[in-house]
Amino acid sequence: MPRFLTFVLLLLHFALLAAARAAETRPNFLVILCDDLGYGDIASYGHPHIRTPHLDRLAREGTRFTSAYSAAPVCSPSRVGLLTGRSPNRAGVFDWIPAAAPGATTAESRHLTHLRREEITLPRLLRSAGYATALSGKWHCNAAFNTAAQPQPGDAGFDHWFATQNNAAPSHENPRNFVRNGSPVGPQEGFSCQLVAREMIGWIERQRTDKPAQPFFGFVAFHEPHEPVASPADLVASYRAVARNEDEAQYFANVTNLDRAVGDLLAALDRLGLADNTVVYFSSDNGPETFLRYPAGKRSYGTPGPLRGMKLWTTEAGVRVPGLLRWPGRVKAGHVAADPVSSLDLLPTFTALAGAKVPSDLKLDGTDIRSAFTGGPVRRAQPLFWFYYNAINDQRAALRDGPWKLLARLDGGTLPRFTNINTASAPQVRAAKLTDFSLYRVSDDIGEARDVSATEPAKLRELSAKMETLYREVATTMHVWPDVPVSAAPAAPKKKKQ
Repeated sequence: MPRFLTFVLLLLHFALLAAARAAETRPNFLVILCDDLGYGDIASYGHPHIRTPHLDRLAREGTRFTSAYSAAPVCSPSRVGLLTGRSPNRAGVFDWIPAAAPGATTAESRHLTHLRREEITLPRLLRSAGYATALSGKWHCNAAFNTAAQPQPGDAGFDHWFATQNNAAPSHENPRNFVRNGSPVGPQEGFSCQLVAREMIGWIERQRTDKPAQPFFGFVAFHEPHEPVASPADLVASYRAVARNEDEAQYFANVTNLDRAVGDLLAALDRLGLADNTVVYFSSDNGPETFLRYPAGKRSYGTPGPLRGMKLWTTEAGVRVPGLLRWPGRVKAGHVAADPVSSLDLLPTFTALAGAKVPSDLKLDGTDIRSAFTGGPVRRAQPLFWFYYNAINDQRAALRDGPWKLLARLDGGTLPRFTNINTASAPQVRAAKLTDFSLYRVSDDIGEARDVSATEPAKLRELSAKMETLYREVATTMHVWPDVPVSAAPAAPKKKKQ
């Protein structure tokens, strides 16, 4: 063999070895998202009764963020924001997505709502960089689940998915509405969080066996502690002495049960030798549900802790959530970080760690927070913001910039509440004016009790100008759905007489 050819083959060999080593050293990512878990619902955030030893371990071995935020104060847009790194308004997901009946139309075109194929997602970017990807748990990013009518989890970049459209049904216990890669799996035995964790663990085990050099991204989306709540009898019994009633004991047990499932995931990472090179991020999709907001919400005993409001509010309790980050040796252990971070930050941060290429023209609303891994400050080019048109509180626009929180009404509170934006409502939304501002220094007023807009006029002018710029930009560029009036729905066929 000529020396030159031998030299070329050696170079190729070493290049392939280097690529394999790079694949092995790039971190894995495991995102664990709860559903309706409140800021004050776990032990490390101050709950007086609920036991969460495995989440305590994450806090002890990693960093606990006291100003972690979700992308929205309700589930579907929150999940879309996490997956895209962008305000969910940009993607046209403005509120939770009801399941669409085949052929039916809905008010405000909600049956059309879904995470579109055009959206660039975190799993798609990681997959393009050589990662294996999986979703286990709640999807809730489309109305037409597991049909050809709308994109499914696989279209968003997941190689493997085991999911439900929305809640586990009929409850967390023995659910029967899971679908695996397009095929319904039928009745399951056990509790949803354990089933979801078990699916992810099995996938990681198979993935490591089949492709040992391929890093992975796993998205574990628990249904707990969203209603309908159901919990193991032994855990319920352990809380009866401190709970006010049986339903509260069920809720406390539900949080501890999801903590058990987190423990199963952490134990699997330890057993497989993956813990040291896996970034684990734990959080919630929004704040806690209000007790009896709807008839089935009788076990919604979540707490916002010291925060104002609940789920569906743009005040702190709607969007400020637990946030725990662990990566042994790389993320500061036992650290408590006060700088604001968001689920929007996962895409820019994880793609940077993975060496995944993000399109240069993609407008992101999150930022790379790797500086926070070692206790450094988080620097943002723009503030965090939320424009939620169906908020329970009347200030439906919110912004967090450093220690400051700004709230505003839309058209003085007269803009109608919208669950979706279509061509009929878009002009009104785009023309809305931001009014009635209130300003809080939430770094030392976590409960938003003291409006300082009168005593901080310069800061009020600065932040209201930022909010105005963001509102106009997002409202102008947001995806808008076609208007399909409910009256256009085909009439239901008449039943034949028996």
